[in-house]
Amino acid sequence: MGDSLVRFALNRPRTVTAVMLALAFILAAMAALPTIWPDTFHFLSPLKVDTDPENMLSSDEAVRVFHNRMKKEFSLNDIVVVGVINEEHPAGVFNTRTLGNVHALAKFAITLTGETIGESDPAAGVIGADMIAPSEVDNIEQAGPGTVKFEWLMPQPPKTEEEALAVRDKTLRIPFLNGTMVSEDGKALALYLPITSKDLSYQVYSALQKKIAEFDGGEKYYITGLPVANDVFGVEMFKQMAISAPLAMLAIFILMLLFFRKLILIISPMIIAMTAVMITMGLLVVTGNTIHIMSSMIPIFIMPIAVLDSIHILSEFFDRYQQTHDRRKTMENVMSSLFVPMLCTSLTSAAGFASLALTPIPPVQVFGLFVAIGVMTAWILTILFIPAYVMFIPERKLEGFGAAHARDDAPAKGFLKWLGEFTYNHAKIGLAIGGVLIIAAFFGIKQIRINDNPTRWFKSSHSIRVADSVLNDHFGGTYMAYLTLFPEGENEAMAKAAALIPAPEPETAVSGPELPAGLGGGAPELPGGLGVDGPELPAGLGGFAEEESAEIASVGEAALEVFKQPEALRYITGLQEHLKKTGVVGKSNSLADIVKTVHRELIDGAEESYRIPDSAAAVAQCLSQYQSSHRPRDLWHMLTPNHRATSLWVQLTSGDNKDMSKVVDAVDEYIARNPPPFELQHKWFGLTYINVVWQDKMVKGMAQAFMGSFLVVLFMMIVLFRSGLWGLLSMIPLTVTIGSIYGAIGFIGKDYDMPVAVLSSLTLGLAVDFAIHFLARARDIYNKEGSWKKAYPYAFGEPARAIMRNVIVVAVGFLPLLAASLVPYITVGFFLASILFLSGIGTLLLLPSLVTIFEPLLFPKAKAYSITCICGTCIVTGIIGVLLVVVNAYQFINAGVTTLTWITLAILPVLFIICCAMSRGKKCKS
Repeated sequence: MGDSLVRFALNRPRTVTAVMLALAFILAAMAALPTIWPDTFHFLSPLKVDTDPENMLSSDEAVRVFHNRMKKEFSLNDIVVVGVINEEHPAGVFNTRTLGNVHALAKFAITLTGETIGESDPAAGVIGADMIAPSEVDNIEQAGPGTVKFEWLMPQPPKTEEEALAVRDKTLRIPFLNGTMVSEDGKALALYLPITSKDLSYQVYSALQKKIAEFDGGEKYYITGLPVANDVFGVEMFKQMAISAPLAMLAIFILMLLFFRKLILIISPMIIAMTAVMITMGLLVVTGNTIHIMSSMIPIFIMPIAVLDSIHILSEFFDRYQQTHDRRKTMENVMSSLFVPMLCTSLTSAAGFASLALTPIPPVQVFGLFVAIGVMTAWILTILFIPAYVMFIPERKLEGFGAAHARDDAPAKGFLKWLGEFTYNHAKIGLAIGGVLIIAAFFGIKQIRINDNPTRWFKSSHSIRVADSVLNDHFGGTYMAYLTLFPEGENEAMAKAAALIPAPEPETAVSGPELPAGLGGGAPELPGGLGVDGPELPAGLGGFAEEESAEIASVGEAALEVFKQPEALRYITGLQEHLKKTGVVGKSNSLADIVKTVHRELIDGAEESYRIPDSAAAVAQCLSQYQSSHRPRDLWHMLTPNHRATSLWVQLTSGDNKDMSKVVDAVDEYIARNPPPFELQHKWFGLTYINVVWQDKMVKGMAQAFMGSFLVVLFMMIVLFRSGLWGLLSMIPLTVTIGSIYGAIGFIGKDYDMPVAVLSSLTLGLAVDFAIHFLARARDIYNKEGSWKKAYPYAFGEPARAIMRNVIVVAVGFLPLLAASLVPYITVGFFLASILFLSGIGTLLLLPSLVTIFEPLLFPKAKAYSITCICGTCIVTGIIGVLLVVVNAYQFINAGVTTLTWITLAILPVLFIICCAMSRGKKCKS
């Protein structure tokens, strides 16, 4: 079959080239046209970009469903944080110029609606009514015995330094704002801008940066927040793809030119790599899939793999051409030797990536499947286009091409000759080196720390990372997580109520000081006796129509209003104090803080009165007073209208998953030791918590998928070599490489994050590739020479040179990724080079050492060993080995890895036996 494909390519080079280029350009056009002209090509799938880590989980994942329900229940939105730091002025940010700029910035932020940021929905953008900024929040003070005064904290920019300091003093007296909106030392101030959708983060971020550039004060401005980090990453991701991938290909091109010294010849692998990427990415977009953080790296994974087979072909063509001076005959001989190893290496690489379809993370599934498609596309293009391309080159252009005229690789030949002698004469030392690596890897792997943080996807010098570091040093934390507390059974009641709650109108509450008389600058006149009993709350006060309020209340009509009870609020206070001791929670805000603040001002304004009242009626009075502020809807961000569920806002100084996990464990521990009153339950939501959930799922899914694909590759090796012993032998470099890479990760303290987890699939495919090429060629050479002593010098000739060239070209070629501004690209570049280097060295050091020691077992005298030719049964066996991973993906997600493992264990041995029976231990004749 391989000979037929090669002959077709040699006989019809124009047809092969035309079909390949047509397919690439058609798919690229189908992907690009609906984005450029959406109205004309609306029937095609447009390019969709999504960098939201929340979408690492499927839309029906329980934690996502609960997260979205709670956001709706408590009218919460994702937040862009703007920090203002002034360390030059003695009063910090509380000087007239800085506060004037802050006031202008807040008023500008309110104008960032759909019309001003280029969105079709006029209600999109910053939700001014919920902003936290000095000009948009209330100061809470005592107006007299039993009454509270609410007035805008900073209705106008202060005109004197005394007025500026007064703003500071008032802010520090309000616990909700102290450590959240203003730092305790007065050097920093933060604006919290809720937005209607995370997708608008970059537009808001860009508009704020332009406005900030107009200010000339001595303060510095920083913009951060998870939505900003995710959206900015998406924008820079495309820039990185446009810069890093071409730089990597340029490096590969230069190295190949140094090796083969024929510009016209080495263009062909570049064409294959770019065409494979165009076809794969075109398919990705045309099929309606989204460009996510993972799928953005598909080109970087496909390019090195697409070049690997080409280097083997060109290397052997380089060595053989001078023997025939006939490009067709030489190419036929080369492809006859390499067709089977290249097919098998492509299948194993595809199997490694396709195994990612078994992870319960949709973007990772898409990434794995399309890289597998890209790998097999690159193999088909290599088999067809390289022979076709050679036929376009006149024989006169190849004069002087070949090993007979090459002198520059003498050092490489000398090294390989030494290495071959070393593995034969000192085989046990080679194995001892491998053993030491495995032992060291064992201890390193035990130290691996599973952790991720989307903000750390930027380099430490990036403005997002700098902002994150600076603001989390000054404030209680910019990473928000929310803890919901509710009585037993209330979760179901909230689910019913959530369906009745309309989406909050962005401007239902009037923002800023321009309010009707009696509400704008001073306290509203309150009915007498508020300090004692207080009025009943008006129907629909939380922003709901009377009918909706009644229906929502009827869900738990007879139930106790839990969070009017002092015991429940005191329990929350104790939980907050416990969280503070974790060292990663800088601040928390709760309903208890609101009640204590209002109670203090109702009584006498003294700190001794900052406490939870002793009766439910007094708590209700505090809540009623708070509802008289300029922002009555603020209460519903922490409390449901039926007073049976509350949200505790937790501010973390770090977005690391390990820190969020520490907080989750601390809450579980506290609740286990201190049973809550009223049988309260608790559940987490918020982006910081969701990151933990998907990371945990990904790590477990990756481990399970890796084990399943490891078995698939092992059986493929057994089928390929028709020997269990040879199959196990081929897996040794893979095992050592994986152990060494992940052991090193543990030793250097690198977090096991998303890019590192995905690299396991790359390791699986590439580490076994070199072993297949080396062992397949070594067996053929052994059959000709009759002993390993005579065979190993030839094995360390062209086969070893091709492997070494692959190692150098791809490993060194992708080091330009280290200059990227995004950490995932740096991680991929560094570990890609490391994987290629270790797997190549492991193949050339460990495999020949093992062959030397176990020669009698591997090469029984009565039997000639040769790699089998590929017949229909062999091809079907290999392809099914890959497809098993994909076909059972959804079954795995529902049933677990056990089902897949047993299916694999049951089917592949049967296929193996069939294949061996068909070939009867001889070379196939087809």
